[in-house]
Amino acid sequence: MADSSLPLARFKVLDLTRVRSGPTCVKVMADWGADVIKIEQPPKPGQDDGYTGSRESADFQNLHRNKRSMTLNLKEEDGKSIFYKLVEDADVVVENYRPDVKNRLGIDYDSLKAINPRIILGSISGFGQTGPYSGRPGVDQIAQGMGGFMSVTGLPGQGPVRAGTAIADLTCGMNCATAILIALLQREETGEGQWVHTSLLESQIALMDFQMARYLIEDDVPPQAGNNHPKSTPTGVFATKDGHINIAAGGQEMWTRLCDGLGAQPLFDNPDYKTAADRLGHRDQLNEDLEKYTINKTSSEWVELLNEKGVPCGPIYKVDETFADPQVKHLGIARSYEHPRRGNMTVVGQPFQLSQSDPAIRSATPECGEHTDDVLRSAGYDDATIAAYRDRGVI
Repeated sequence: MADSSLPLARFKVLDLTRVRSGPTCVKVMADWGADVIKIEQPPKPGQDDGYTGSRESADFQNLHRNKRSMTLNLKEEDGKSIFYKLVEDADVVVENYRPDVKNRLGIDYDSLKAINPRIILGSISGFGQTGPYSGRPGVDQIAQGMGGFMSVTGLPGQGPVRAGTAIADLTCGMNCATAILIALLQREETGEGQWVHTSLLESQIALMDFQMARYLIEDDVPPQAGNNHPKSTPTGVFATKDGHINIAAGGQEMWTRLCDGLGAQPLFDNPDYKTAADRLGHRDQLNEDLEKYTINKTSSEWVELLNEKGVPCGPIYKVDETFADPQVKHLGIARSYEHPRRGNMTVVGQPFQLSQSDPAIRSATPECGEHTDDVLRSAGYDDATIAAYRDRGVI
């Protein structure tokens, strides 16, 4: 599994996470070479991982590749002692329990720092480690609602709409990974670890970005805009002869190019559409007028023609069409590897590339506890002790 050529190969990560946000964080480190030990409760028959389903699900298999797995009951004193021993030479611990749980289990930052001053604890919660909502259970859709996202998503007047994927979970996991990597860099200067933490709510608010800035700076509460860009027009979805396309032609230069590409001189000459402000003020009528042109060619014809004119334009794919696209194939974000039981399997790779490293899928998602004995032997436990721990339900 180890690949010393990868940039994070020198780091050991103890992974206490489950569901999605935490595993998304740890997946970044695992894919880029860290020795990730996924610590799991001794299994119960039929147990799954909540929102990600059974261990055999596509979701679970995608989230937990490139890790080792050991079982450990942290509610047992011997289990906690084993965990503390692993912390001694670890670099990072990641958890996404409710904030009070880590304190009850004795895996809070102060406890870990006393064992290893260089340890970095990465924590994810629903609403923050402190505050009036810190004890609440947090899931993605709740954060989407509280973070303002659902109020701006969907057609005007439709009512709140969630995103089609777990955006709060995913961005929270990536934010936590970024924070951990920053802490590792700072540790090179200070020699000390630290506690880094984020939440679904904070991550969702940050993801709203310019929409939140509209309120904070201009006191403007953004409404639902459907497929239209809130400020830039024409930017949205337009019907074609065989489907729909996205066109983004805000600004005067892009407007000129769009009218040229569409052969829409009457629209260019229309005084209602003369300036960007005029076009925004007459957006609904403008969209209708534009579709009188876009409906006359197929999506692929318009995508080709408008891109040649320098107008951002693209198809609207179903996910199977996404992976069939030649540019997506070229980018190689779909990563294939050999699963020991299921044969060839393809998962979603990392969305960025390094010129000197390639985060290949080195190993499949492990079976629960597959590496327990190996990890414990490496930590100095003999076979008799390991067997006794197993008999007592510690591992």
